[in-house]
Amino acid sequence: MPLPALFQSLRLPVIAAPMFIVSNPELVIAQVRSGIVGSFPALNARPASQLDEWLHRIHEETAGSGVPFAVNLIVHKTNSRLQEDLAILEKWKVSLVITSLGANVEVNAAVHGWGGIVLHDVIDNTFARKAVEKGADGLIAVAAGAGGHAGPQSPFALVQEIREWFDGPLALSGSIANGRSILAAQAMGADFAYIGTPWIATTEANAAEGYKQAIVDGHASDIIYSNLFTGVHGNYLRASIVAAGMDPYNLPQGDKSQMDFGSGGSSAAKAWKDIWGAGQGIGAIHRVEPVADRVATLEAQYEAAKAELQARAPIA
Repeated sequence: MPLPALFQSLRLPVIAAPMFIVSNPELVIAQVRSGIVGSFPALNARPASQLDEWLHRIHEETAGSGVPFAVNLIVHKTNSRLQEDLAILEKWKVSLVITSLGANVEVNAAVHGWGGIVLHDVIDNTFARKAVEKGADGLIAVAAGAGGHAGPQSPFALVQEIREWFDGPLALSGSIANGRSILAAQAMGADFAYIGTPWIATTEANAAEGYKQAIVDGHASDIIYSNLFTGVHGNYLRASIVAAGMDPYNLPQGDKSQMDFGSGGSSAAKAWKDIWGAGQGIGAIHRVEPVADRVATLEAQYEAAKAELQARAPIA
């Protein structure tokens, strides 16, 4: 199935993942101006009235780029801002909406009503089917190794199961931090690489300098998978867990019934603030740099990987 027209002007097949606290207008604008889809969670704009200001600014500063940006809505029942935020997105006719934590028929219908497209993130094939049945236009397969909330399945398993029945827009998330991995995601059947963690270590990101440096210094072995902090399993930097006074290798189980996304998090440990999310791909990140430089590097790696692949196995 051909991709929707709003994706036709991308420099790279990349959607920048929305990251709680970290994704701000500066980051999104830099991503879009660099030729990739930028995104941010609506809950990052606080109070809710600030969402209107952010959308105004992003629209103005990315006008004429031909590249879309996305807003992420947490559709879990505990998000008390959902309807208010949805109304602001409708005011600005946001063309791309990413939904998380529960597919929602009404939200999908509202976005379609103003001509927008909905991508829903999923961690397995069952949730993927439910999302499409409820009106999602595309899917984000969140595989093992993704930063923040992440699934346990191999990207190979997850993508191949989804592609057996779904031919719509599909993004893949999970440890993608260089251009070679972007090409690998496409080879598996995804249309886009869904990249989060590398943007934390950029000058535009709204992250503490210690957080950025921890991404640069870290490796896959420094990532801990736990559901303690929000009630949903996710990947976090070991150093931040230690700094919070906890043993990263002996964390108690979280309580899913205590999930509360009314303010973007649910843990007394200040998840997403003191506990830093990150994916297993951090070993590929070696410096803090501007978004434009990181995108340029990804593009060079992507083109080199394509050339190398063709040289290894030329098509007859």
